[in-house]
Amino acid sequence: MAAEAEEELAHAEVLELFQAALARLVQDPLLCDLPPQVTAEEIGSQVALEYGQAMTVRVCKADGETMPVVVVQNASVLELKKALRRHVQLRQARQGGVQHLSWKYIWRTYHLTYAGEKLADDRKKLREYGIRNRDEVSFIKKLRK
Repeated sequence: MAAEAEEELAHAEVLELFQAALARLVQDPLLCDLPPQVTAEEIGSQVALEYGQAMTVRVCKADGETMPVVVVQNASVLELKKALRRHVQLRQARQGGVQHLSWKYIWRTYHLTYAGEKLADDRKKLREYGIRNRDEVSFIKKLRK
């Protein structure tokens, strides 16, 4: 039991050191746009952006809010949807909200569109739709059949 307590303490110390190192890393000019409670995934995405290996797709909601979502250059529509989900989950966690979203409901009710075209095929690459870095994609409510 004492060994378990030492292991937990050691884990807590390592976690604290890791968070402190991440906080110092975020002070770098290339990473200064990231939040203080940054994840390793977000740092990787930002570095990929700087090296041109990723792009930012701005997803616009009906209420006018725009969410910058980072995906790899050759991402598919499905990868954009997953990155959007992750972006929203991280934002909710940081704001202290435990609000649950039904993504199944969202994708059943809304389309993502770009330049008036529905992004209907999840396997299709974003570049096949003509989507480039900093382009805007919108949520459009599906019409009832």
